[in-house]
Amino acid sequence: MGEIVYLNGRLILRNKATISALDYGFLYGFGLFETMRAYAGKVFRLDNHLSRLEDSAELLGLPIEGMELKGAVMDTIKANNLDSARIRITISPGEGAINADPVTCKKNTVLVVAERYIPCTQQVYRDGFRAVTSSFKRNSLSLLAGLKSTSYLMSVMARQEAKKAGADETICLNEKGLLAEASMSNIFVVTDGRLRTPSLESGILPGITRQTVLELASRMGISNFEDDIEPDELYKAKEAFLTSSLLEIMPLTGIDGKCINDVRVGGITKKLMVAYKQLVSTELNMI
Repeated sequence: MGEIVYLNGRLILRNKATISALDYGFLYGFGLFETMRAYAGKVFRLDNHLSRLEDSAELLGLPIEGMELKGAVMDTIKANNLDSARIRITISPGEGAINADPVTCKKNTVLVVAERYIPCTQQVYRDGFRAVTSSFKRNSLSLLAGLKSTSYLMSVMARQEAKKAGADETICLNEKGLLAEASMSNIFVVTDGRLRTPSLESGILPGITRQTVLELASRMGISNFEDDIEPDELYKAKEAFLTSSLLEIMPLTGIDGKCINDVRVGGITKKLMVAYKQLVSTELNMI
């Protein structure tokens, strides 16, 4: 991880950074975070990430208006002399009374960390990820379902299931038994030439990369839908892939020991993978 972090308005050495023992992010998981990816020192769709963060903060009653978060992110990247990087910004209400009363929190804690990011190899993208179905369910009825909250235990435990099973990811259903998302990424399936992904009402995170892929598909004339998807439809899908800011578009070639598309990366997936990289290059002026 980078040696320098941003904490509450200052760039300091990571080993000198301290947060109160009564910080609500630590005590109660009361906080939000965003994970972003930088290419050539520039963050892809930084404004989209910060907009999602601000919307979520408003729902939680975290006042972050007027904070220079974009500058904090870019300063942290530059301070660590990073090119390809993963960046995480975390915000909590800060220190408060131990009896769980957010009104007692007077000043937010804002932390930005960045480290060099080494993406998966081309061979991994050619082979795709294998996944297993998780025992952890997303709750489509929860008002917090769409927040990228520091209460991330369910996703961490779901990812542990993948490791125990020797898989790369887990796929979570919601309480209705419908496809929701992977532990730390969104999911798409291709059936009958149509690109489909679970709707936001399924209890999923509104992923930045997910939305980017939907935009790209529409531009490319690829029929796409936000839809209810049964688990069996994933088993029978012609193609499937996962999306996240770090992974970009990762083919999914196996689920619960069953192959998807004979473990081949499908045509629509390949087109979107190329288009996504082109979009990153264009938006960040890397061409």
